Amino acid sequence: MDFAGLLSKGTVLTYKDGATTKTVAAVKSIPALGSDPEKVDVTHLESEKKAYIKGIEDTDNLEFAIIYQGDNFRDIHTLVEAGKSIEWTITFPDGLKSEFTGEPYYKFDGVEVNQAIGFNLGVVVSDGPTMTPAPASSGD
Repeated sequence: MDFAGLLSKGTVLTYKDGATTKTVAAVKSIPALGSDPEKVDVTHLESEKKAYIKGIEDTDNLEFAIIYQGDNFRDIHTLVEAGKSIEWTITFPDGLKSEFTGEPYYKFDGVEVNQAIGFNLGVVVSDGPTMTPAPASSGD
């Protein structure tokens, strides 16, 4: 049975650190996932209208808004300094997963009076994201 919707609470961003999976703490927002394929123009001299076919996809960098908590920034800083691609997973509350690989970077938000300090974790995606549907519930 389908449900009316899924609340974002409990969505988790993790990464592989060797054999260990670590959670990124205090993630505030997750970007849109997926990409649009580029259009390849196949219009020829006999065409009445422009014609296109689906080209390759160009995945945008993914940027996650995070509340600065000290340790969470140190963890991300260590990943950035290593300069390597990392395996990342977003797990939604119902078990839906998005997996991708990419090299991380970060940038700090502007700061205003009476505001939580935050930073953006960015990932230059080299593979993915690949979506895996949530497992079917046992009542289906």
